[in-house]
Amino acid sequence: MTVSTLTRRAGRLTTAAAVAALILGAGAALAATPKDTLVVAWAIDDIITMDPAESFEISAGEIMGNSYDRLVRYEVSDPSKLYGDLAKSWTVSDDGKTYTFELKPGLKFASGNPITAEDVAFSFHRVVAIDKSPAFILTQFGFTKDNVKSRVKATGPLTLTIEVDKPYAPTFVLNCLTANVASVVDKALVMSKEQNGDLGYAWLKTNYAGSGPLKIRDWRANEILALERNDNYHGEKSKLARVIYRHVKEASTQRLLLEKGDADIARNLTPQDLDALAANKDIGTTATPKGTVYYISFNQKNPNLAKPEVREALKYLLDYSGISATLIKNIGIEHQNFLPVGLLGASTEKPYKLDVDKAKALLAKAGLPNGFKVTFDVRTTQPVQGIAENFQQTAKRAGIDIEILPGDGRQTLTKYRARQHDMYIGQWGADYWDPHTNADTFARNPDNADDAKSKPLAWRNAWDIPELTKKADAAVLERDADKRKAMYGEMQADFRQTSPFIMIYQMNEVAAFRANVEGLKIGPTSDATYMFRVSKK
Repeated sequence: MTVSTLTRRAGRLTTAAAVAALILGAGAALAATPKDTLVVAWAIDDIITMDPAESFEISAGEIMGNSYDRLVRYEVSDPSKLYGDLAKSWTVSDDGKTYTFELKPGLKFASGNPITAEDVAFSFHRVVAIDKSPAFILTQFGFTKDNVKSRVKATGPLTLTIEVDKPYAPTFVLNCLTANVASVVDKALVMSKEQNGDLGYAWLKTNYAGSGPLKIRDWRANEILALERNDNYHGEKSKLARVIYRHVKEASTQRLLLEKGDADIARNLTPQDLDALAANKDIGTTATPKGTVYYISFNQKNPNLAKPEVREALKYLLDYSGISATLIKNIGIEHQNFLPVGLLGASTEKPYKLDVDKAKALLAKAGLPNGFKVTFDVRTTQPVQGIAENFQQTAKRAGIDIEILPGDGRQTLTKYRARQHDMYIGQWGADYWDPHTNADTFARNPDNADDAKSKPLAWRNAWDIPELTKKADAAVLERDADKRKAMYGEMQADFRQTSPFIMIYQMNEVAAFRANVEGLKIGPTSDATYMFRVSKK
């Protein structure tokens, strides 16, 4: 198939899904993608659902950010600044507990239905009722299935009140409302698809009910995700008719697709790939330090991993400098703290380095002078696979025999969320631009029971931390910025020494793109990379 034939055929297709099928089936004969279509090569095997009430994965976050609106968003160029998305204005009561929002008039969902305050209230009610992983971002404000309808309610067609349980810092509350879980769904459409009182849950897993600049047209797990321009969008319309995400796991394949013109953007390139592309005049790159940190964690249900000396020994068995110089060169910055640089109070302390002798001494102190055997769940993408294999080799020098259990994103993540792992390597991206977003998951675990309602990363690793949890709870209520900053510094120091987490690096996300791609900017969080602002010349 020639380029001109492909372009003419693409112009006659009526859905993003059809274009996706065409692009997937065209194979190596392609020399360019259609001018009105952006093709992104990316590992998207972590996506589990298209429902913003449940979606909580890095790749899915980007899709939600492009396809769903929320009351407020932050400025990509300065995350400390908030602006109204659906909200025209808002006020906070004197006691700091009631937030009143006025919506912009005349807005519509992609379906054509009007956007009202009742849609916003329903969206919040639905999140609390369904109660999936990201629900804690809203329920932390005291919302329950019994009280949410009285605490979050439409007081007029375009006015809404939200009553929180404590006088939190207003920036914290508003930043939480920028999160994907606070996305607004089309109540009329969702409820028309309801089955057995599920609030449209089964339907919305693979469908779309939003109002964002791009609408979801097709998702086939581990294969493709197709977005299409929403002509009903109230703001800046998508410059391109459609955006196609192709699931491409291997970095080398992504690079080949980019060089041949079969993809416009590649998202998972290795440092070696980026070095090789540097001299290619047809390829450019863009990078942004992300609010995303990579870590290795240890399940405290494993009696060996639960020993404090073992936790510390493992932190001396990672080759931080070697990994920085090779596996994460250009794509990451060594970072040993749970708060990424850029958030209030983030520490840059780096007390750990590879020290096998010190690790051996700690293991002996723990009663394990000959080491032990342990399994390690690893998603088979780079650089995590390379880091895991490197860690396996250095740990072996201290007598720790690590068995790597490879899997795709959904497999490893599902097992991890059920805390059925021994060790796990993963990434955590900030859900909103406030330090509590990471403190709440790394350093807070209010209930360590297997059936706990809240299941942050500390819970996933069965790390019972009542005192650190109290510190996190106090920090989120502190309105003095300097005092709050100091509180997070103290929490990070405690975490570095005692936690079952090896913090490895902060992501510097790099995307490579064809020279005809314009306007690509990686956002600080996963939901702020706006593909609808990208164009092609």
